Amino acid sequence: MATNPEERPEERQRRELEEIRRKFTEIGARLGSAFEPATPALQDRPRALPPLAPPPAPPLDQPARPRWLALAALALVFALGTGLGYLLPRSGAGAQPAPPPQPSATTPAAPQTSTAPSASVPPSCLETARRGDKVFALLTSKVTDQRLVADAMRAYTTASQACRKEASP
Repeated sequence: MATNPEERPEERQRRELEEIRRKFTEIGARLGSAFEPATPALQDRPRALPPLAPPPAPPLDQPARPRWLALAALALVFALGTGLGYLLPRSGAGAQPAPPPQPSATTPAAPQTSTAPSASVPPSCLETARRGDKVFALLTSKVTDQRLVADAMRAYTTASQACRKEASP
């Protein structure tokens, strides 16, 4: 396509666009539509949707089951399950508590004098927890000074080792 230097750009674009449209129209006429059948008799008349087919009939040797029968069977299964659920024994408010076991008469019962173990935490473990909280706070607050985090980790590791030594029997 030769361009004319005196032609305005808008005119040239309009002319090129018309030429492209003309070529597409020619190609479309040669190829036909991809959505319609290729026979010329069907191209002239308007297309209508085919009528909906009725649902298939049941075979003659098997009668069709009514819908209410399936619903009744489902309700019956639900009622039976609920009834069986009420009949099963439950351990709840209505249940009789089991009687306490009777001590045997041959063995005398020894009085139990045990003291409840008191939970004592070594001070080094408390220090470990405090230093761990500090390290966690530094890591979650996005501290950019890595020396600060490394010092806190070192102190936590030392306290953790002391806690293990002191807590082990």
